Amino acid sequence: MKTSTALFFSDQYLYQLPAHHRFPIDKYILVRDQLLYQGLIVTGQVHDPGLIDEAAILLVHTPSYWQQIKTLTLDARAVRRIGLPLMPVSVNRARSSVAGTLQAALSAIEMRVSMSLAGGTHHAYADHGEGFSLLNDIAIASMRLLEEKKVTRILIVDLDVHQGNGNAHFFAGKPEVFTFSMHGKDNYPLNKEHSDLDIALPTGTEDAEYLRLLSDTLPKLIGQHQPDFIFYQSGVDVLATDKLGKLSLTKQGCQERDRIVFRESHRHHIPVAITMGGGYSARMADIVDAHCNTYQAALEIFG
Repeated sequence: MKTSTALFFSDQYLYQLPAHHRFPIDKYILVRDQLLYQGLIVTGQVHDPGLIDEAAILLVHTPSYWQQIKTLTLDARAVRRIGLPLMPVSVNRARSSVAGTLQAALSAIEMRVSMSLAGGTHHAYADHGEGFSLLNDIAIASMRLLEEKKVTRILIVDLDVHQGNGNAHFFAGKPEVFTFSMHGKDNYPLNKEHSDLDIALPTGTEDAEYLRLLSDTLPKLIGQHQPDFIFYQSGVDVLATDKLGKLSLTKQGCQERDRIVFRESHRHHIPVAITMGGGYSARMADIVDAHCNTYQAALEIFG
């Protein structure tokens, strides 16, 4: 089964990291290739989003922080906090990833659902980065959609195992964007921000409890907030196999999580843009399978 839904991917998502680096940067091209191999997409659906423009970056990030990024003058401590090297290819990768999320959002408005084969850098704040997040793609895309009056009320459904602290901080006091984060209580970041709604899960939470909480919560949020757009942060670091996750979801449970989000989006006729977020299982195959399952679930629901 195929769809005309667009996906966004760039060769700039890939560059050489130091040996034994724990960020699985190869997963992006492997997810694309696996979706093609499975016949879930065809080559013509995959589009290079280019680079996000500076004006969009400055809707979220401070001029000082952006200047230090583009001139490669962030101090060593700030770079360590991000956890990725700062060099021209990594800056272009971040800009392309943000562009992918924005283009996925614009596509979703037309096609109901779309996916960035990257994105989800929800730990970046206005004035600094952390947690493998240099620029905050969901925040930038949200602000551009609101600025251009493409949407009026956004719901961020962040189901990455790590709290979306950058989004929570940036959108505090901004009623147009509701931040919902369901994450591991005992996981990074140590000092959590306050999302509009946080559900902090105990270590070892399994499928049944996770899915019960999500099924109970999401319909109520949609009813209360009345969003006309959803960003879905679909990190697969909730898996029991994840080295950094501390939760215990199966691949089947993770995919049912995705279905819950898509069913509610579809039922309420709300466009949804998917970002991949984290995934750090020891076996790359587990990461790739789970991300591909997210797209497969979107196909099942949206057709």
